[in-house]
Amino acid sequence: MKPFVLLATRAEDGPAEEEYELFLRHAGLAPRDLLRVRLERDRMPRLDLDAISGIFVGGGPYNASDDPTVKSPVQRRVEAEFASLLTDVTSRDTPFLGACYGIGTLGAHIGATIDRRHGEPISVTEVSLTEAGRVDPLLAGLPNAFSAFVGHKEAISALPADATLLASSERCPVQMFRVGRNVYATQFHPELDLAGIVTRIDAYRHHGYFEPHEFQATIDAVHRAPVTQTGAVLRNFVARYAR
Repeated sequence: MKPFVLLATRAEDGPAEEEYELFLRHAGLAPRDLLRVRLERDRMPRLDLDAISGIFVGGGPYNASDDPTVKSPVQRRVEAEFASLLTDVTSRDTPFLGACYGIGTLGAHIGATIDRRHGEPISVTEVSLTEAGRVDPLLAGLPNAFSAFVGHKEAISALPADATLLASSERCPVQMFRVGRNVYATQFHPELDLAGIVTRIDAYRHHGYFEPHEFQATIDAVHRAPVTQTGAVLRNFVARYAR
């Protein structure tokens, strides 16, 4: 099988390693079948899109809506590399699934409106499928409404006309969308389980997602409902695009 690629941006080794393990587990891949590039550390290699099955993008600390004057040199470099890659991905309709940070990169590339109006605290939310989402192959086997882990400062408030909305939530209008037939992004985290999100809460407690005194309340928030179905998005992606 041609490998998949995970493009990651987490600088903290613990959460970065756990993210990779979560993608492996929920996608049903062996390490040899999921090549990882840590973009916060290494430049993006030139990817031969004909030599891979597809691309995953994990979450991370960067926001498309950050003030350009305060973006670090590494963030600006990563954004430029994604812009170049996504030009090829969208023009060729290469299989792509961006989670959380991935929705910002793809959304910015296609001209979506990204702002801070629909951010969600770290928590469990109910995601509802649109009519298009109910028949999309990446959401096969999922009910019309399901619980998912979220936690993001920005979100897409408006999609361009050529994007297809697949899922929404009460607080965040764009939880998943598709461009073309094979390019996807989710605001929720399809890779996360309870242990994984608790790791991130601890690792990012001083990154502005919540106030220090809200730590225990944030832990309680991710325990309020079981999240057991979102990994199907990753498995469906691999089942559809492995070649």
